[in-house]
Amino acid sequence: MRVSEKLQKNLDSAEKSKATFSFEFFVPKTSQGVQNLYDRMDRMYQTRPQFIDITWNAGGKLSQLSTDLVSTAQSVLGLETCMHLTCTNMPVELIDDALAKAYESGCQNILALRGDPPVTTGEWKQCEGGFAYAKDLVKYIRETYGDHFDIGVAGYPEGHPEEEATPQLIDFLKEKVDAGANFIITQMFYDADIFIDWCRQLREVGIDVPIIPGIMPITTYAAFLRRANWCQIHIPDEFQAALDPVKEDDQAVREVGTKLLAAMCQKLLDSGYVTHLHMYTMNLEKASLMILDRLGLLAEEEDIFRDEVVPMPWRKSLHPQRKNESVRPIFWQRRPYSYVARTSEWSADEFPNGRFGDSSSPAFGDLDLLGSSLIRQSPQRALELWATPKTITDISNLVIGYLQGKIKCLPWCDVALNHEVDSIMPELLDLNKHQIVTLNSQPRVNGIDSSDSVFGWGPKNGYVFQKEYLEFLLPKSKLSQFIDLIGNGTSLTYFAVDAADKLYSNHPDDTAANAVTWGIFPGREVLQPTIVEKVSFLAWKEEFFHILEEWRLILSQDGHNDSATLLDTLTSDYALVNIVDNDFVTPGDRIHDHLKSLY
Repeated sequence: MRVSEKLQKNLDSAEKSKATFSFEFFVPKTSQGVQNLYDRMDRMYQTRPQFIDITWNAGGKLSQLSTDLVSTAQSVLGLETCMHLTCTNMPVELIDDALAKAYESGCQNILALRGDPPVTTGEWKQCEGGFAYAKDLVKYIRETYGDHFDIGVAGYPEGHPEEEATPQLIDFLKEKVDAGANFIITQMFYDADIFIDWCRQLREVGIDVPIIPGIMPITTYAAFLRRANWCQIHIPDEFQAALDPVKEDDQAVREVGTKLLAAMCQKLLDSGYVTHLHMYTMNLEKASLMILDRLGLLAEEEDIFRDEVVPMPWRKSLHPQRKNESVRPIFWQRRPYSYVARTSEWSADEFPNGRFGDSSSPAFGDLDLLGSSLIRQSPQRALELWATPKTITDISNLVIGYLQGKIKCLPWCDVALNHEVDSIMPELLDLNKHQIVTLNSQPRVNGIDSSDSVFGWGPKNGYVFQKEYLEFLLPKSKLSQFIDLIGNGTSLTYFAVDAADKLYSNHPDDTAANAVTWGIFPGREVLQPTIVEKVSFLAWKEEFFHILEEWRLILSQDGHNDSATLLDTLTSDYALVNIVDNDFVTPGDRIHDHLKSLY
């Protein structure tokens, strides 16, 4: 959705008295920085920002990263995204390429900027075949894409480094709006009175689009002064008086800065010119969230689960190709990035779309669609997170650490656990303590309200259901005993496969999909968004054993040969197993009861 439409929707809502907010992120310079940023964006999603924006780095690898970040934020994280686009070093063909990629990803918002001078020259010059002013870029986007994009432009309440705050500067801003801009995001500032007076001047000259103040948190005293001086903005006396006495104490500076900025933001909101705050995060989260929390703008947990706020038990993509996606295999529950990448080439009608999904859908995309690595951590970070396991007990202990929240990710789990598994936590811990390494799971749920804070999803006044599910590694030497234990004709169904593709199953029809999550809602068909089925399980098996191989290579290249040998053993001597308890009504944990017999 376009930014201006989201802002208007909030004004028209019952909560129109409550301000909204957004976050800005910049492009990291390293692959590990990108992964850390995705993790941070994912956490900050829970605060329900109206949108995020991604800065633009003209030319080379970083400009590619800008469009990649936009696409991932839209497609995987389900975050409404605004992409910066500048005139700096950008001939029209590069602008066209960036806009096309934004359009294809479902991004509907562009912040059109002239851009800063290149660091190498310190002087801004129009590049050959490019634009000289932001208004020209705005006009070009509007002429090329019509009304598809909402276009934002920059505003400077205290002037631009190359232009003082004069009526002429306001005229330049009006030219950008007249060229087709839909909203204004301002440079950082600390003087609320200057900003409010500037807003008054904008309205007097007929600029009536939303004005969004850019809020820069105060994290350290040195950074506070450096940014204020660089942007040439006025520091109010009360800011200086409050910060000077604590300037050597970073924690105290952050706390005092939070109080000052929260008071400033409240003054902006009370002025009547502002309904939305744009937080310059500097790719950090705590300082921005402290300000929003002090203002009372962070959603209470019970407010998050409302009609259509959580449409599916997995994160809904905003990519236009995936807008009707209604079913996902449970195997990628904690690896949404790779699932979206491996299905990115599917057309809209090739996504599973039947009641139980369509197991005859095209094969999942090749693993090379995921880039150079399936493990989303750098080798150094992988060693820091997971050390050098030498025994299966070490692997089990890593999983236990993940279950207990001490480790935020595993090689095969990109995202942290939520509270869904709390009800089966003792059983999961017991299995891992006995060297049955669990990889994915969900508990049995029988008709919980769809607004439940842990299991709820979908429209209000509905009921959700889950079959208990467990995925784990089992020594192949115990497969025969496992198969005899489970048998046929029970409520338990399973698939087991090794790295050599030898498959075992007791499914009565292993070509059919087994719904393991579903919901009943007023006036709707049964929604069954999570399934287990053979085709996707075999695709996941391929990915899982490739992950083990990548992890092995990281360890062997660093000289940890015992650890590398352990991962070779996992690949050669273990099978990947999933099991579903199709009895979601009768109390008890039949999966755990059966597996205990293998200890």
